[in-house]
Amino acid sequence: MDFNSSDAVAGPRSEDILPSSVSTAVKVVIVGGFGVGKTTLVGSVSEIRPLTTEETMTQAGVGVDDPTGVPRKSETTVAMDFGRISINSELVLYLFGTPGQQRFWFLWNGLFEGALGAVVLVDTRRLEVSFDVIGRLEERGVPFVVAINTFPEAPGYPLEELRAALDLPDDVPIVGCDARKRDSSRDVLMALMRYLYSLAVKTEAS
Repeated sequence: MDFNSSDAVAGPRSEDILPSSVSTAVKVVIVGGFGVGKTTLVGSVSEIRPLTTEETMTQAGVGVDDPTGVPRKSETTVAMDFGRISINSELVLYLFGTPGQQRFWFLWNGLFEGALGAVVLVDTRRLEVSFDVIGRLEERGVPFVVAINTFPEAPGYPLEELRAALDLPDDVPIVGCDARKRDSSRDVLMALMRYLYSLAVKTEAS
């Protein structure tokens, strides 16, 4: 079969190619309940065009998925989101966003394989959707930080009330963020890196 130029398979975009200076890659997982902004965070901070697996919500999810608090949400992640961010010339983070609905949580096993840590994205209008997520991380022994995503009309709470409501240990960082903004999302990832570093230092000292 003859191929012309229009049939050629395009290679990776230049901005997607990993720089030759990179020597270390770290896997980080973005988790949270349904509709808390995981896909938005990965998309806002990724330096490459993010891979998403969002599908239109259909009648098949009625009575299965709980859209309470996110009535205008029309799409949902069914497998994962994937992005990449360079911390410096030698270190990159690979970001994996998990599906929020519990019927897709069986995919978490593979997504968490080899993960260094996690970000738990929280919507203060629906704190209860974060309880099981945090519980699963604690069961797996995965270190994490909690990021409070900014939503219109979302109630604000003092830090100590949030920590008590989420039943978090004193050393787990809680940070605010706007998942739509790159700088804010990057700050969340840096908070996770600092927390992981502090845990490593404690381990070495013990």
